[in-house]
Order: sequence, then C-alpha cells, then structure tokens
Amino acid sequence: MRAITMRRFGGPEVLELTEVPDPQARAGHLLVDVTRAGVNYADVHVRGNTYLAPISLPYIPGNEIVGITADGRRIAALTIGGGYAEKAVVHRRVAWDIPDDVTDDQAAALALQGNTAWHLLFTAAQLTSGQSVVIPAAAGGVGCIAVQLAKQIGAKVIALASTEAKRRLAMDLGADAALDSSTTVGLTERILDAAGGPVHAALEMTGGPTLQATLAAVAPRGRLAVYGYASGESGTVPTQLLMQKSISVSGFWLPHLYSDRNALPMSMKALTAAVRSGDLRPVIGGAYPLAQAAQAHRDLAARTQTGKLVLTTAP
Repeated sequence: MRAITMRRFGGPEVLELTEVPDPQARAGHLLVDVTRAGVNYADVHVRGNTYLAPISLPYIPGNEIVGITADGRRIAALTIGGGYAEKAVVHRRVAWDIPDDVTDDQAAALALQGNTAWHLLFTAAQLTSGQSVVIPAAAGGVGCIAVQLAKQIGAKVIALASTEAKRRLAMDLGADAALDSSTTVGLTERILDAAGGPVHAALEMTGGPTLQATLAAVAPRGRLAVYGYASGESGTVPTQLLMQKSISVSGFWLPHLYSDRNALPMSMKALTAAVRSGDLRPVIGGAYPLAQAAQAHRDLAARTQTGKLVLTTAP
C-alpha cells in the first residue's frame, strides 16, 4: 500500500510517499481502507520530534481516519499513528459508525478535533449555559467546532484569531466577539472588554505571552484548559495568581480518554447528532492527495487555511 513515511525528524520534506506492506488485523482491531486521514497540529509535533509521546522511526503519522471496514461499515476512528496511509488498523473501542447523511469530510472533523473540542469545553473547562469562554485559534479545526458547541449551550464566546478573514468566520459560526490574536499587546484588556468582565472559562493552546494574557482574564474560581503550545513556548503558570483567584488550570490530551468506555462514545454521539441536525457545521479547509502531505503540513504551520485539513487516498 501507499503511505507517508518519516525516516527522520524535521520539516515537511521528511514526509515521503512510499510503498509499505499492508498492516495486519489483530484481535480487538479493525482493518480499514482509508478514504480520509485527518491532518492535525499534533502531526507537526510528531514530525518535529516535540510530540507528547515518544516516536520511533520509521513512522507513519496520522492519528485519525475515515474509511471502510472489511465488512463494509463506514467508520471514523482514532489511531496511534498509521493514519497517513491507504490502509490502517484501529481499535474497535475508538471506531464509530458514520450515518449515511454525514459525509466523509464531515466525519473526519469529528474523531480527533471534534472530540477534543467537546471535552475541552465540557469535561475540562466545565462550561455551562450563561457563562463566558475564550476560544483561541477560533478558525482552526478545534476552534471552529468549539465556537459552535459553546454557542449551542448558551455561552458567551470570545473568539481569538489572527486575521480579519478568520475573525469573520468565527463570527459567522456564532462567536459574540472575535479579537485579534496576532499581538498580545492589550489582549487581557480586550478580552475583559469583549466579555464585559473576567471570563468563567478559557481554552489555551498557544503558550508563552498568550497563555499569560489569557490567564489574567480568567475570573475568580474560573477554569483554564490547556491543550497545546503552538508557539513553541510551553509557558509557566504563576501559582500565586492561582491562589489569589482560586483558578483551576487543567491540561488536556485526548489519548487519555481512549481507554474510557463512556467518554468518547458519549461525545461522538453528541457530535454526530449535531452534524445531522445542522446545529454543527464542520468547516473543511482543504483536501490534499496523500502525496501532498508535506504541502498540507506547510499550510497548517503557516496558518493559511481555516477549519479541517484532510488527506485523501484516491489515486
């Protein structure tokens, strides 16, 4: 089969289209003919050897797929690598049937980024109706979904995005305000002004000064959920401020839910239902042939695209 293989760490050029042996199904797993492979910022960390888990080379990246099982089921699934390929093996516990009225592209936005958005908001940040929340990278794969999910429950959404076009998209998806995140100058004050005061909850994935500015805008007894450090700066959290304001800070990494028998089935059921009803609109920012994985990574890192990026395996 064709697959994207990494033989070394580095820039997008390390993503090589190769011929490799087909994976073999094993107990408790499904062999899937892949139609879509999701491209995520975690894949950039994998490529650069800055991922949260160790990576052994050679390696086929990709942590989510959409495809067809041997018995003809169309599924979305999470993987631990191996997604950038024509075939993949997935655990039955993290594979979900796709209804006929949900497209492959829509489903590709749900498995990793949809579940991440859902659990960031409702498990980690514990967002409820009437509360305010800051959502960074609001035009990205996680952000587009998080904005819509937060509005569905009646939260006040303060979106952060780096360009005017991305801020317009966030507003179109339901954000109450969209702020320029290309500079951290005055960011805390701009959040406070847009929210009408300190926010109840905030998501954070940039690190560095953005982390500090966002944390400063969180209300006493508020919650901050951290799920990335796209700037390359992980940042530090001042414990004195946490105590002064009784702020709860939690880290979030979706793989820690893979073994939970209830968490992901619950969120996938909610996400799929929202897509089918029209309440959730996955934004597909680009579909690239498998051979153009390197270009997809370039576009993702340059932040030129919005929404979900996918690789397609059709010849």
